[in-house]
Amino acid sequence: MTRYIDVNDIQRLVAATGAETFMSELARYIRADYLRWDEFDKSARVANHFPDGVIELMPAADRQLYGFKYVNGHPKNTQRNMLTVMAFGVLAEVETGYPVLLSEFTITTALRTAATSALAASVLARPDSRSMALIGNGAQSEFQALAFKAMLGIREIRVFDIDPAATEKFVRNMAQVEGLSVIRAASVREAVRGADIVTTVTADKNYATILTPDMIEPGMHINGVGGDCPGKTELHADILRAARVIVEFEPQTRVEGDIQQLPADFPVVELWRVLAGQVAGRESSAQVTVFDSVGFALEDFSALRYLREVAEAADVGTRIGLIPAPRDPKDLYQFVAGRPARAAASADASRVAA
Repeated sequence: MTRYIDVNDIQRLVAATGAETFMSELARYIRADYLRWDEFDKSARVANHFPDGVIELMPAADRQLYGFKYVNGHPKNTQRNMLTVMAFGVLAEVETGYPVLLSEFTITTALRTAATSALAASVLARPDSRSMALIGNGAQSEFQALAFKAMLGIREIRVFDIDPAATEKFVRNMAQVEGLSVIRAASVREAVRGADIVTTVTADKNYATILTPDMIEPGMHINGVGGDCPGKTELHADILRAARVIVEFEPQTRVEGDIQQLPADFPVVELWRVLAGQVAGRESSAQVTVFDSVGFALEDFSALRYLREVAEAADVGTRIGLIPAPRDPKDLYQFVAGRPARAAASADASRVAA
């Protein structure tokens, strides 16, 4: 049977270790899979674009497991009191095609996005980085703050959002986090001034210019998270031209990332090469580095792999009959013929944990 992990199960798994530890462990899995880069069957996500958003499928596989994520991006959903991003994920055995895991992935996507950001910054930002500007204080912002605190030692977060309610929400959520100082800024420029790291995580689907060249200081690391589909950017093109740009999977980022503004021959470096030590991330303390992150299926694969292992270890989730299991595998008709069928995949799901 297939293990099903719902929202309540994710809450239990994260609560068992704490969000910071959970993301740090998740980053370890993501790093391990990036170091196996050549073992994976990789492709850019399949995206269907609509006037108000996008729906995507993100697949990746190694020799043992196949994973994919269904995810949307609808910036106007907040006007309907709905999440901008919603997702679920599936992990299956390559040998048989059998789905071993079906999981919520909305919360998990937020966790893995922040874990990936902090992982990239660990090899791109200056080692003495302690302050971060966080531009865009929506659903992803708290995860980014906690991941950078846990993995890079960030102690000061300067926040700005065009929606004051979003900033107030962030400040309220972070109020009980020890060792993290939150400073409200009146503008993007004020938030960015003097910051070691700048994270942009805005939601609007348009060619935006959140950061301009005059805001950028020597040695900054820019973690560009919000620009993640065609027609959606956050950084002025001249920032990219003057920086060392790191991407996840170049064929996908060329279409979806901030570098969509630049010629196809603009030089970039894939993250796996930096993690593997093949090339330097940061070449000097004064260099400006940019992680042009769009989210890549390999990171979702890592998250699914991690979820499966921690859920099995904690005995969390539900066993569900997602796939029929007839006595005779050539006789699928028995399930609609009104004859008794072996109920290995019946509607009676058994709880693995209360």
